Amino acid sequence: MRIQLAQRAEADDLLGRSPLALLVGMLLDQQIAMEQAFAGPYVISQRLGHDLTAEEIASYDPEKFAALMADKPAVHRYPKSMAGRVQELAAYLVEHHDGRAEAVWEGVGDGKELLKRLLALPGYGKQKAQIFVALLGKQLGVQPEGWREAAGPYGEQGSFRSVADVVDGDSLVRVRETKQAAKKAAK
Repeated sequence: MRIQLAQRAEADDLLGRSPLALLVGMLLDQQIAMEQAFAGPYVISQRLGHDLTAEEIASYDPEKFAALMADKPAVHRYPKSMAGRVQELAAYLVEHHDGRAEAVWEGVGDGKELLKRLLALPGYGKQKAQIFVALLGKQLGVQPEGWREAAGPYGEQGSFRSVADVVDGDSLVRVRETKQAAKKAAK
């Protein structure tokens, strides 16, 4: 299955081939449009001149990396703080997974362990980790026993709750409608 979260072919191609880009896109997915968040790794890679590596991001001068994120158009609404978060994530991956983002979910025993590994990532709280479990299960075939339960409501089959359910333009519209209805009901 082809990833279509950024809704831009070149950005989605990077998300499909780079587990690090996918983790970074999910990290950036807060307080900006989903498409902008998931296009962020592509913008960063274009500014670096090549695909992302955790080692390079982790060792990049923090002020220069923040400037790279802030360059127009900015990668995120809060480029300086998000640059720090991206670097923290990269450093964690280097320290705990030899810089390999996919090692977070490779060989995982069950859904609980997968969720636990994602919760250990800097910048990944419960909701973000559950959504990523659902994204891995629904779109990338990473389906250890109990993954749907670990993903909580985001793992439900046929739901349109999160980025895990976005596979084309129509599903993006349905996810947005579901989120708007939930916000309206909460008021």
